[in-house]
Amino acid sequence: MSRRRTLGPKKKLALLLSAATVAGGGAFFMATTSNAAQTPSVKAAGDSTVCQGLATALGNNQKFIEGQRAAPDAQSEARIANREAVIEEIKRKQEASGCTVGESAQGSQAGGQPAAPSQPAPGEQAGGGDAAQNPGGDGAAAVGEQVCNGSTVTLSGEPGAPAASSNQFPAGTKLKVTNLDNNKSTTVEVTSTSGSCVLLNDAAFEQVREPGRFLIRRAVIEKVG
Repeated sequence: MSRRRTLGPKKKLALLLSAATVAGGGAFFMATTSNAAQTPSVKAAGDSTVCQGLATALGNNQKFIEGQRAAPDAQSEARIANREAVIEEIKRKQEASGCTVGESAQGSQAGGQPAAPSQPAPGEQAGGGDAAQNPGGDGAAAVGEQVCNGSTVTLSGEPGAPAASSNQFPAGTKLKVTNLDNNKSTTVEVTSTSGSCVLLNDAAFEQVREPGRFLIRRAVIEKVG
């Protein structure tokens, strides 16, 4: 006569615990794998025109702050605070666009012309002189001439009415910027200095940008006033 072997309560409990542990481990592995698959990739400036434009805007504002700290005047502290707020806004845009937050790059400038001393942004009080007036270069161009050849155009992240900043043209100069990729144009007045031949504030850039892009690679810039 054969005997049926039965498991005691302790052995049954041990087997149940072991099975639960294996199942739980599998579930944890699947959840971890699923979460890893859903983690969005972060793009660098070289991977996206959006990220490149934001990195350039960030770099231009950082360059302005460096200039203010290197040669401060009575208004430098207020200007720096203004630009730091702009930088934080650009970082929020980088995060929303899936870019590397805080990545910085200097804007391209044809001919490698040096930037003029930093000057106040729109809404910042001027102190110690007018906006940069570089002798020669594009700043000496006649009205109607095409300028800033080869330069890309991006945004400064600054609020306010449409305006531009430049390291080539004095405050009051009027520039027409045309985006050749969508044939949109805007005419703006230079109100301050930046590290680029022309840098548009948010309102001006919105008038010529392509949806989802923060950099104009093919632009025609004319001095119109």
